[in-house]
Amino acid sequence: MFNYKKYLAYPINIKKKDLTMAKYIITQYGGPYGELGAAIRYFNQRYTMLDEKGKALLTDIAVEEFGHVEMICTMVYQLTKGATLKELKEVGLDVNYAQNGFEMTPSDVFGNAFNVIGMGFTGDVLADLSEDMAAEEKARATYEHLIDLATDEDVIQPLLFLRQRELVHFAKFKQLYDYYKKLIEDNKK
Repeated sequence: MFNYKKYLAYPINIKKKDLTMAKYIITQYGGPYGELGAAIRYFNQRYTMLDEKGKALLTDIAVEEFGHVEMICTMVYQLTKGATLKELKEVGLDVNYAQNGFEMTPSDVFGNAFNVIGMGFTGDVLADLSEDMAAEEKARATYEHLIDLATDEDVIQPLLFLRQRELVHFAKFKQLYDYYKKLIEDNKK
C-alpha cells in the first residue's frame, strides 16, 4: 500500500545544537496538534468517508502526516545531537531520559505522553471534516509560534514548509466538506 522513499519531504540539515528549540518542536511529534495525532486521526476517519474520493483524500493526507512525523523527529534529533545528560536536565528533557535514554518519545512540550483521548472520531463525515479543518488550523498556529521562537534559518525553513502544508490540507478538507455537505443536502430532497 505504501511506497517509502528514503528522503524527507523537505531537506533538513540543522548544524547547531539547540535543546530548548528541540523541546518546543517535540510538541509537533506527540502534542495535541501534532503530526502523529493527525496521521492517526485521518487514517481512522477514512473508513467512514462517503465515497472513494473522501477515502483517498484522507489516506493521502494521513500518509503525508507520517512524513511530517519523520521531519519533526529528524529536527529534534539534529537539535539534540551530542547533548549531554546535564544539558537535557537544564531544559527539562531529563524526564524523557529517565525512561528512554536519548531516544525521544512522542510527547507535548510539557513532557506529557502522546495519547488519543482528545481526538475527534464521531463517524459523522461533516463533524469529522470540521474537526480536521480545526486540527490543521491549530497545527498551523503552532508552527507559527515555533517559527516565532526559532532563530536559526536551518530550523525556520522546514517549519515554514510544514506550516504551508497545514494550509494546503485545510483547503483540501474544506473542498471535501463542501462537496459532502451538498451531497447530503441533495440526498435529503
